[in-house]
Amino acid sequence: MKAGIHPEYRDVVFQDVTTDFQILTRSTLSSKETIKLDGAEYPLIKVDISSASHPFYTGKHKIMDTSGRVDKFRKRYGAQK
Repeated sequence: MKAGIHPEYRDVVFQDVTTDFQILTRSTLSSKETIKLDGAEYPLIKVDISSASHPFYTGKHKIMDTSGRVDKFRKRYGAQK
């Protein structure tokens, strides 16, 4: 690998702003905000959606029934002959 062309890879805390869920991981993202976690200070990246708030992962997603839509349309407007 060439020296000096890769971004710095470091520990970063991602925080979901809607649920205050935090996860410590590694990333190349940087931030001016910091947070203390487990006695150490890390850059803080705020996100709008995470696995703690996304409807698919929380089980609150709505399943749209797409079966029968064509039949419903044909019944409403009649089949063209």
